[in-house]
Amino acid sequence: MVHKTLHKSWYSRTSCPMHRDRSGKCYHDSHEKGLQGQILGALYGTMPGRILLRPLVSPFFSKLGGYLLSTRLSSFAVGPFVKANHIDLTGCEKQSFDSYNDFFTRKLRLDMRPVDLSPDAWVSPCDARLTVYPITMRGQFSIKHTQYTVESLLKNKKLAERYLGGTLWLYRLCVDDYHRYIYPVDAEKSCNVTIPGIFHTVNPIANDHYPIYKENTREYCLLRTESAGTVLMMEVGAMLVGKIENHPSDRYVKRGQEKGNFAFGGSTIVVMTQRDRVIPEKQFVENTKEGLETKVRLGEKVGRIRS
Repeated sequence: MVHKTLHKSWYSRTSCPMHRDRSGKCYHDSHEKGLQGQILGALYGTMPGRILLRPLVSPFFSKLGGYLLSTRLSSFAVGPFVKANHIDLTGCEKQSFDSYNDFFTRKLRLDMRPVDLSPDAWVSPCDARLTVYPITMRGQFSIKHTQYTVESLLKNKKLAERYLGGTLWLYRLCVDDYHRYIYPVDAEKSCNVTIPGIFHTVNPIANDHYPIYKENTREYCLLRTESAGTVLMMEVGAMLVGKIENHPSDRYVKRGQEKGNFAFGGSTIVVMTQRDRVIPEKQFVENTKEGLETKVRLGEKVGRIRS
């Protein structure tokens, strides 16, 4: 009965999103309710709001917001945000910041996010709320009742066929998460492919009205591995994330190596694994079926590479 109640509250447009931690305890995503939730609800849930939304999701608006949040004046917003979201800065390489974006892209000390290096461990590339979705043999998958196809996500029919029957791992980063991300596996890396788009918020309410993951700007690469097949890793920009900042890399990359970071705003990393290559841990599958995300941390084991 409790699970049914949680499931209904997740999809209610007047309620606050919820997630579970690894121990199974449920939490309200408090930063996504209140004033922020009311504003997004009005923008995405009403006709006047959707008219007003059009310029707000444009690349120009995101770049303008990113510029303002990179000015020294924006640093005055850091203290109130840290206090309101109970963010602990003691594990960061520095505790004072030149701008809000300097704070947002802050770097943690290496010991704060140990990476599981067990041979069969499939690790999370970032701090996020994770859901996992089976990709049908037709290349379809469903996120919160919104239907997608791998082909529409990648704009590449031949590449999409590689992931038929596989798994899509959706890592949704919120504004209070650590916004740097790593390679989840040792691999030979392809060049990055950029797909231009717009910048919807990745708050779940937006997905009720728009197929955001095939409309937003995104960038992906292929990771060719010996044990996990060819892994696709995609970064998806979101409202006020005008720039996905991937680092230059050599041809070969290592598990735990930093891949890049997002600028201000919520954002998403999508990972696709091929059929029967990587097995998600049971709790992620069960929580996703209930409409619940699971909070994970960069470097921790979330699945098993099938030998």
